[in-house]
Amino acid sequence: MMPLALFSVDLNSGSLLLLAAILVFVAIIITKVGTRIGVPSLLLFLIVGMVAGQDGLGLKFDNYTVADTIGHFALTVILFTGGYQTSFTSIKPVLKQGILLSTVGVVLTSVITGLFIFYALGAYVGDVGLSFVGCCLIAAVMSSTDSAAVFSVLRGRKMNLKENIGSILELESGSNDPMAYVLTIVLVETLKSSTDASSGVWASVGTAASVLFIQLAVGVAVGVAVGFLAKLMLQNLYLSSHSLFYILLLSIGFLSDGFASLLNGNGLLAVYITALIIGNTTKVSFKRGIDNFFDGITWLVQLMMFLILGLLATPSAFPQVAIPALAAGIFMMLVARPISVFLCLAPFRGLSLKGKAYISWVGLKGAGPILFALYPVLAGIDGADFVFNIVFFITLLSLLIQGITLSPVAKKLNLSYYEGPDVESFGLEVPEEMGMLRDHIVTKEDLSAGKTLRDLKLPHGIRVIMIKRSQQYLVPHGSMELKPDDHLVLIIGETDKD
Repeated sequence: MMPLALFSVDLNSGSLLLLAAILVFVAIIITKVGTRIGVPSLLLFLIVGMVAGQDGLGLKFDNYTVADTIGHFALTVILFTGGYQTSFTSIKPVLKQGILLSTVGVVLTSVITGLFIFYALGAYVGDVGLSFVGCCLIAAVMSSTDSAAVFSVLRGRKMNLKENIGSILELESGSNDPMAYVLTIVLVETLKSSTDASSGVWASVGTAASVLFIQLAVGVAVGVAVGFLAKLMLQNLYLSSHSLFYILLLSIGFLSDGFASLLNGNGLLAVYITALIIGNTTKVSFKRGIDNFFDGITWLVQLMMFLILGLLATPSAFPQVAIPALAAGIFMMLVARPISVFLCLAPFRGLSLKGKAYISWVGLKGAGPILFALYPVLAGIDGADFVFNIVFFITLLSLLIQGITLSPVAKKLNLSYYEGPDVESFGLEVPEEMGMLRDHIVTKEDLSAGKTLRDLKLPHGIRVIMIKRSQQYLVPHGSMELKPDDHLVLIIGETDKD
């Protein structure tokens, strides 16, 4: 497939900033169309990168090392944001389910899919398919439910799911990337050691087991240690600028990742645990500002990562991998993932058959699998380029089929519900210890007993702290005359009256 070659510019050129701005602008605008038809934004980011790449408009980018660095940076931000915004109260009832899915579930999915690839597709997946370890490597790379994709779809569409399914999926997707990463590294090391004539089978197994143990143990230890040390520091720290506090939080995430990696542990696991501890144990009076900051930077790094990975893809090679990729992808969606989910969740009676089936379907792939597919390439494994194209193809398939159908399937299974609109406080924030913000739109019935704010006779503990009328923001007082459609921002908290 010949590129259109409307431009052919290396990413190291002086036009990088202009090209980046154009790609980001196009990607954001095109998501408006995608939202209307239910296509995940992340899929569109990938497609924009592919269209601009070597097989499309001719933008040259083939630096796997740079892509890996950018991807790891982005994944660190995504996992820190996911961990920070995950309420321990919401995941506590589903902690066992989520951990089983993110550990045992990933392993089961990898083994089941690896067996299928080895016995049914070995002849189609090149050099890697010659060994069972190589086939398991392909499966392990794409075994995790991608955190960026799940957070984007569930939170972006504000999906509310029954039976604590939303909490299970967020916990699983936030914590299973590290497990897939560990499996990928272990299998890559096993393949590398198996090429050494002096290394026996048991030596390879021993290497794999030690790498697995160190990665997980060090990742957990560093995550917990950095999380609680950060809590102690943040509780006694005052910064004059909230923005500096946001940046400090993010830097703690990178410190956790860096320390774990320095000790040969899993940095991604450490980041998620650190963020989970900070988000649930550290009280701040401007949490909404922190959430807005992390939402913005997460979207930025997701967009950047998916565009870069899209540029790295070679669609002209897709016909060569179409048969094994379609077979492996569909097998994982319809067989391997459901088997692993039902086995992991078998002990839990609180989940219905429909709930387990829906969790099975939400096996979204995204940037994580594509990034993990870079490691065999960087390690020089024979046939790694072929593996990368297979994984990329399967990711597109997953985002297209599963990403679009998540909401309709939830409705069809009667597992989604409407929770009502979010509280609109127009950017106003109050310390959590003061109370909860709520909003109310004034109706004619509200004014039946009188038109002033005093006439509303609000209960003790409820106060109006702001009124929005058309485009005006008003400071309330008791004798203020209210009008229908006035938007009241309320605070509900304790008072000095019984």
